[in-house]
Amino acid sequence: MDQSLPEGSLSWRLSAHPITLLWFLALRLSSLLVYLLGMLFIKNTVLIFIITILLLAADFYYLKNIAGRRLVGLRWWNEVDAQSGDSHWVFESSDPSTKVINATDKRFFWLSLYLHPVLWVALAVVAMIRFEVIWLTLVVIALSLTITNTLAFSRCDKFGQASNMAGSALLSGGMAGNLASGMMGRFFGR
Repeated sequence: MDQSLPEGSLSWRLSAHPITLLWFLALRLSSLLVYLLGMLFIKNTVLIFIITILLLAADFYYLKNIAGRRLVGLRWWNEVDAQSGDSHWVFESSDPSTKVINATDKRFFWLSLYLHPVLWVALAVVAMIRFEVIWLTLVVIALSLTITNTLAFSRCDKFGQASNMAGSALLSGGMAGNLASGMMGRFFGR
């Protein structure tokens, strides 16, 4: 490990999970590169469309199920109530006392998580200006996948922070613990 760089620097060598981080970044970049370079060098629109969709699906799956859990200790999923048909999101975060999140992993994760949809929005604007409906369709699919993960992990992080604050207040006892417990029970007890 390179000790000359400060903790949290954007260097994959400082990562606690370098293979997970590199796969995460490779999948994030690959869909953009296939889309951009494919439009320039490959004239087969269907091939570019299919490969980009497959890479976006792989990125969505890897981010949701592997990278989020390993890099920042967050997971989310959607559950449907069988009787009512209502859908709700479930958020899970690792216990900060048992899992220490690496600052480099955290910076790469959140930077990439928020930057990726911004780049797809820019590509959507370009597709609209050029009146390319097929590419706009692809960009809308990319945006729906990336924004879903971005919103879910943002909510998951906020849920994890709220749970950790409530847990620490509850452990300290007294009036603060009772107040936090009551607020969290009303807020998450739906």
